[in-house]
Amino acid sequence: MNSRWRELCSLALPLLVGSLLTSIALAASPGSSSAKKTTAAAPPPPTYTVTSSPTERLTLSAPKLPDLSGYTASAVQDKIKRNKPARIGLRRMLEQLPLKQFIGGNNRLGEWVRRQGGMPQAIFVEGGYADVATLAKKLPKYVRATGDNTYLARLPIVVARGATLHIDGATLRLSQDRGAFLVNDGKLFVTDSSLIGWNEKANAPSAFRKDKEFRPFLLSWGGTETYIVKSRFSSLGYSGEKSYGLSISQYTPNMRKRMGRSAPSAWLLDSEFSDMWFGFYCFEADDIVIKGNTYRDNQVYGIDPHDRSHRLIIAHNTISGTHKKHGLIISREVNDSWIFNNQIFDNKISGIVLDRDSTNNVLAYNEVFQNEADGITLYESSNNLLWGNKVVGNERHGIRLRNSVNIRLYENLVLGNGLSGVYGHIKDLTGQHRDLKLDPYETKVSMVVVGGQLAGNGSGPLAVDTPLSLELYRVDMSMPGKTSGITFSGILGERQEEILDLLVRQQKAVRIDLVDSGTKLQP
Repeated sequence: MNSRWRELCSLALPLLVGSLLTSIALAASPGSSSAKKTTAAAPPPPTYTVTSSPTERLTLSAPKLPDLSGYTASAVQDKIKRNKPARIGLRRMLEQLPLKQFIGGNNRLGEWVRRQGGMPQAIFVEGGYADVATLAKKLPKYVRATGDNTYLARLPIVVARGATLHIDGATLRLSQDRGAFLVNDGKLFVTDSSLIGWNEKANAPSAFRKDKEFRPFLLSWGGTETYIVKSRFSSLGYSGEKSYGLSISQYTPNMRKRMGRSAPSAWLLDSEFSDMWFGFYCFEADDIVIKGNTYRDNQVYGIDPHDRSHRLIIAHNTISGTHKKHGLIISREVNDSWIFNNQIFDNKISGIVLDRDSTNNVLAYNEVFQNEADGITLYESSNNLLWGNKVVGNERHGIRLRNSVNIRLYENLVLGNGLSGVYGHIKDLTGQHRDLKLDPYETKVSMVVVGGQLAGNGSGPLAVDTPLSLELYRVDMSMPGKTSGITFSGILGERQEEILDLLVRQQKAVRIDLVDSGTKLQP
């Protein structure tokens, strides 16, 4: 991937050679063409003040990123306890709490009855340590040894509370025909191995065909630990709830209270995930580490941390070729997390998305390029820092902010994107199939842009629709993408001369405030 990135940047180098900062474009979005005609007088346009802002308050040190040195294969090995052998046996799937999700609504129990040809059963690992070879020895009818360190599981496998399953140096195929999947309710280690959905009839991986068609999956529940190192996951997951491919999820609120489970956690290190419904999904999980992995050719998302997951580290991954949506999305109160040094490209919509009140996150030193919509998108997610990212050649905006305030953009290179380098706007989401009690928002946008370069973007370096406030300092906006050059337009066009005088001629920081907005940005 380094060669791919160097090639892209070399093509863009001419855009980096140009005059120093000469002006900026702040374009207001036009009103909706579908708006109803009315005889009422239009509201007066918003009034803004333009002032010089003290530069000291804009000074910010580079973010201190988490130390990754402890997340290693040897550290994972040290966590494995092998002193007590597990009990291995069969149980009916009915009335098993870890399987309740899969025998309830939508006739999910019928899926296993049909695939197993009778009352469905599962393999349970309980009370100690087991590896896949031990499963095959104990239950050869249901875990078949098919080759050198290769096994075919023909029933679901459950790692019970207090038990450990270790898939080590093996290939474990989960039978799609027989409805096999893996549920971790204890501890799961996958090291130097492969976990593959398998179509027995075709004697091939269970390649994706349609959304609702069952494919094997892995789910780790609340209170569990999951460790995946130097392994390969493929052909897993479909649209069934909690059946997305690789999922780390807390139990439902009622079951969590009943079972007293803490948030689940996981380390995913130096592994590969392909042809998954979701490459990764988590729900109410804490302290997840996703480091050094490759996510390619997955269906909906590459990485998708969701509701109320906290303190995540997503670093040094490559995410590409997602077929339906984004490369990486964090959504609904995924807070206090670090996303850094990732390469994210060639995804169907955006490269990175922060969504639904995900706050206090740091996005740093990511390379986000050639995605089919925006490079980085923030929807209704305030108080986030974007530092030193390279956002290049995406088909729409480089960085897009919607209904988000106190966004700090420092030292980012935003180059050669199809529309604006940075685009901030507000939007009324009424009628957008959104639960406003679950996902409230305000139609406000504000940002601080310091340092970096916004160059060669198709619609200009920067466009802001009705900002609450905006601060600019030391931003290189040379080489506009339009032949007309960079000019103001829309709501701030009348203040163009004042802004250019402060920003370019006097080399000062510029603050643009909506009159009586009362907004205070805190770098």
